[in-house]
Amino acid sequence: MQVSQIYQTLNTVTQEVLGSTAVVQEDLTNIVDVGTAVFDAQAVDNYVKSLINHIGRMVFVNRPYSGGAPSVLMDAWDYGSVLEKVTAALPAATENKSWALVNGTSYDPNIFTQPNVSMKLFNSRTTFEIPMSYTDIQVRESFSDAQQMNAFMSMIDTAIYKSMTVKTDALIMRTINNMIGLTLANAFPTIANYSTGTSVRAVNLLYMYNQLYPTDKIATLGEALTNGRFIRFASYTIGQYMDRMQRISTRFNIGGTDKFTPSDLMHVVLLSDFARAADVYNQSDTFHEQFTALPNAERVPYWQGSGVNYDLDSITSINVTASNGTDNGVNVEATGILGVIFDRDALGVCNYDRRVTTDYNARAEFTNAWYKQDAMYFNDTNEQFVVFYANDTSE
Repeated sequence: MQVSQIYQTLNTVTQEVLGSTAVVQEDLTNIVDVGTAVFDAQAVDNYVKSLINHIGRMVFVNRPYSGGAPSVLMDAWDYGSVLEKVTAALPAATENKSWALVNGTSYDPNIFTQPNVSMKLFNSRTTFEIPMSYTDIQVRESFSDAQQMNAFMSMIDTAIYKSMTVKTDALIMRTINNMIGLTLANAFPTIANYSTGTSVRAVNLLYMYNQLYPTDKIATLGEALTNGRFIRFASYTIGQYMDRMQRISTRFNIGGTDKFTPSDLMHVVLLSDFARAADVYNQSDTFHEQFTALPNAERVPYWQGSGVNYDLDSITSINVTASNGTDNGVNVEATGILGVIFDRDALGVCNYDRRVTTDYNARAEFTNAWYKQDAMYFNDTNEQFVVFYANDTSE
């Protein structure tokens, strides 16, 4: 084992801590051990210089990961593959004959009125698997007892499920991103125009703010997220939409169907940078913060990915070919996305099935395991979905 004398470094550190000297450069290479993959020539005792150091304790990094994607998981079923959604349209009103009686007129009560019912069928599924091989006798030589080896195997199992959770979270976010893409493309058939206007389902908060306050225009999203006036305007607008979507309307879904979303079935997902800015700029100097707070929402650190440094362009953007029921899909590249509000039935993950199959190879004495996952990820454009973003390049 390497043993380092660090008294000189500690004397310097002490003077810095006490304030006797200025902060100076410190050499930490002899203090902090960053670990090695294999033993080196110094892995022997400091007495006879030939006895190999033994492992005193093994620590297995076995930390489960619960994920952080929005909760859109629905139910599953055992037989059949198709998800069928049936909807009844609002029937039209007709004249009430009770108050328009005419002498000698016959009033036929036997007229058949058919309900206007439509349906949508969803019949696609995604799947993946993670293979892993396990041994027993071949790895026993590396452990002191069965408990230690079981801890090692448990660590591998946790890593696999951690990987599956990361992948599932990514698929859930892609389900939301697809709906964002479809909503933007529907609102702006020429998708490049999304940053020069706004619509009822694709709400450009920065454009609306700049139109409302032409003498106080904000140029960039970065400026907007540190502008208390914009944050309050954004919170006010999102709250408006939550109230509006609870009333039946055809304006908040691409299909133009008459829908409403009760508060208990309404999902609100916000970009965490935007939500944190609202926490600070709306709440820090407010006595009645309940009137300025954003709605309770699930928060995501990014929509598609963090980029290499979590810059705003990366975490607020999507660049997708959104599935719209055709072979080609629709290409959508947009940035400045701050949040979405949607009905529980607008998108989701259903028929979720996670399982493990195994096979023992008697000749080579190892076991292969396949960790499999199937699920149906769907968008229903007949349900309410609104996206909020901040990107204004208009003159």
